[in-house]
Amino acid sequence: MKGFLTFILILCVFSGVPATAQTKAKNVKTNSAASSAPRFGNTEGITAAQMRNYLEFIASDELEGRDTPSRGLDIAAMYIADHLKSWGIKPAGDGGGTYFQKFPLRRYKIDTQNTRLQLNNQTFVYGEDFLSNFNAANISGSQIVYASHGWVLKSKNINPYQGIDVRNKIVVVVNSLPKGVSFQDLQGKPGEDWMLPPLYAQMNGACAVIAFGTFGNLANWKVSKYDQTEKGSLEFGTPQTQITIPTITANPRLIAALFQGEKVNGSNVYNKAITQEFVDAFDLNANKKINLNVAVKTENTHSQNVVGILEGSDPVLKSEYVAIGAHYDHVGMNPNWLGDDKIWNGADDDGSGTVAVLAMAEAFAKGAQKPKRSILFIWHAGEEKGLWSSEFFADNPTVPIGSIITQLNIDMIGRAQNPAEEVKPRNTELTKQGEVYLIGSKMMSSELGELSESVNASFLKMSFNYRYDDPNDPQQFFYRSDHFNYAKKGIPIIFYMDGDHEDYHQPSDSIEKIDFVNMEKIARTIFATGWELANRPPRPKVDKPLQLDGN
Repeated sequence: MKGFLTFILILCVFSGVPATAQTKAKNVKTNSAASSAPRFGNTEGITAAQMRNYLEFIASDELEGRDTPSRGLDIAAMYIADHLKSWGIKPAGDGGGTYFQKFPLRRYKIDTQNTRLQLNNQTFVYGEDFLSNFNAANISGSQIVYASHGWVLKSKNINPYQGIDVRNKIVVVVNSLPKGVSFQDLQGKPGEDWMLPPLYAQMNGACAVIAFGTFGNLANWKVSKYDQTEKGSLEFGTPQTQITIPTITANPRLIAALFQGEKVNGSNVYNKAITQEFVDAFDLNANKKINLNVAVKTENTHSQNVVGILEGSDPVLKSEYVAIGAHYDHVGMNPNWLGDDKIWNGADDDGSGTVAVLAMAEAFAKGAQKPKRSILFIWHAGEEKGLWSSEFFADNPTVPIGSIITQLNIDMIGRAQNPAEEVKPRNTELTKQGEVYLIGSKMMSSELGELSESVNASFLKMSFNYRYDDPNDPQQFFYRSDHFNYAKKGIPIIFYMDGDHEDYHQPSDSIEKIDFVNMEKIARTIFATGWELANRPPRPKVDKPLQLDGN
């Protein structure tokens, strides 16, 4: 019956029916202690039941995980925009006449019909014998060199290529770090202090790299094939990749053919390699030649931010904005996933933020009193791919970027430790009930940090946890969500989140695990903070330089 349900949901999106009429909200107990103080506006307009109602749509299977770009994400965008329109919130997308601000993307897919590999007279089939990255190439009659693990680390004097010329050759590597080396040893600048195999090969003139398929590669073979041929690879803005040569992942049939008859000191090289008993690099038999063609299809596409404005009541201050945002995308679905659940619903990441901003927009719009400054509501796409759309908005704002006085970013506020249950090891970093992590509130503006704490102290008195409020924190959360692109423009920010947990980026991030009562308190606290920012005569002063990286 999914098809019928999808039809009904889409019909509601286009018909302007309010969310409360679409599905009957489940009975959700709200916290009576969360009554709003009059000075903070219509905080009671945000309820647990309301957010559950919205999230039942946003995190439903019918939206297919809201990948960027995707049909499900587009439906979510229309759903949000339809509600903004029904509440009288002005569109603030492209040209001001739409809620959507489109941003361009490029998608790359492997052309399976024209991607092939031949070793002498043997033909190997893409998707069965090998997989490839998205770097197109046509290589004819290339010789082959084996380069052990293929890593170069100056600090440990590791260089398996000594005495071997890889120019115009295809380099075969085991696909493993050198013995005694961990990823923590990869310190310094890549390309200078250390090099992964494809980077060294490319910098020294090699045509391609063939890597042994690991157990993980082989176990997820169908998933990877789907990603390369159906889902594809997306690119936003200027290409960032350092690697431009093909990197091939080989299955055992191709690996065995590559090393057939090859011996070093009387031992079969292939057997040594697969047991991690590395041998030094050497040229394979000169009679072995590879013809490789990797064909890549490119298409132009786009996705969109959803942007709306509630105009302020003050004739002067309404030209300034408090931006409240969340990312409404997640990571999509994969029909070849090994588990039963093929859809990443993203109920917490970031369905929770998406519906919290939607509830705030409704509360601001329906409040008896309007804030003095305008409120800019924005739902970002492509956050999961690399903060794409917030970067696009910051570089191509639909309001003057200098008129945004603060950005409040909400990314994962739906989970909390349940005091009635034993905390699982992967959930120890989750916030407790009545608690939220704050990042950045004091990082650029002392006044913003003081305002945030003052509002909380006179309202719901939540526990603000500043554990990750440091650019040098190992988790690097300050750099990992959309607020960062606003901060780079000199806009002070506050980032609200609940922390890492076992369902992060898993199909199990589903709605039944959301703590809506706790989420209501967080959303009301953010609303109150936004209300105070929108009505306080001076804008928060930026008095601290922004640290642009975590090093």
